[in-house]
Amino acid sequence: MSEPRRTIRVVAAVVEKSGQYLITQRRPNAVLPLLWEFPGGKVEAGETDGEALARELLERLGVTAEVGEWISETVWDYEHYRVALTLYECETHGTLEPRGVHGYRWVTSDEFDQFEFTPADEASMNRLLGVYDA
Repeated sequence: MSEPRRTIRVVAAVVEKSGQYLITQRRPNAVLPLLWEFPGGKVEAGETDGEALARELLERLGVTAEVGEWISETVWDYEHYRVALTLYECETHGTLEPRGVHGYRWVTSDEFDQFEFTPADEASMNRLLGVYDA
């Protein structure tokens, strides 16, 4: 019998301004290098989802955040681990300064398909947009 996969809890922000959404690109040396995702990161021991998301947005993008409503949770099995990704509505304050990401873009939902997203973010995005695999 194989060992159960380790589950990593991840939170991500859906930040929308004037019909565009904030997406970030993973660093070249990260797991899943240079793929796109909604900004966020791992929930550390003892943190609430909101605390983790606010911390990650400050660390990665240099902005403060107001974490809003829960949107969805997607569980995705990778080869050696499982990711439980929870999306939240979020409002950011301050000037974006990419620190822990390779880059960022503001894109419309119609432009999402022009970017290669991580599998967990792709699944979350499809749920968000009401697109499901047949």
